[in-house]
Amino acid sequence: MNPALPLLALGLADAAFSGFRAFAGRDARIRKGRANVRAGLRGLAVGAALLLAPAATACALLLGAAGTDRVYGALSDGAVGFLVPLAAYAAVVLATLAGYFVLPFRASTLAMVVGLGPLTLLRAPVVAAACAGSWMTGGGAPSLLVGAVAGAAVLAVEPLVHRRWYAEPRREG
Repeated sequence: MNPALPLLALGLADAAFSGFRAFAGRDARIRKGRANVRAGLRGLAVGAALLLAPAATACALLLGAAGTDRVYGALSDGAVGFLVPLAAYAAVVLATLAGYFVLPFRASTLAMVVGLGPLTLLRAPVVAAACAGSWMTGGGAPSLLVGAVAGAAVLAVEPLVHRRWYAEPRREG
């Protein structure tokens, strides 16, 4: 199995959620479905653009390598190591989201506060663990480089979306 497609799917889903998180709390209206979708699409667009960086890094490593098969194998091994912590994290997030949508109001609120709050805080350490996993599974330095670029890309989506669309203007005076 090629791990690139699941990694791309996780990266784009994370980008959409990052766009939503950048917007969350900015609008006091009760019905803000369109604004939530717009924020998610903004995150998705920024994330798609930023995820070109690890793809370009991997291509540059492959084009500059003397032994393309060896580098491709290392990148594939590293991608699997990168995917494992992210897939485990995504599974827990999805289970928490399922609880939020399925459970009664009080229990769903508890799932949101106890589950998704701390999981959001664990996002950066999970990405760091994924980078370490890319190196430890036999990917070596090439996989660590691509993993670090990918990690930086996914972690940059929310601040960029926030800064571009949701930051408060400075007031002089």
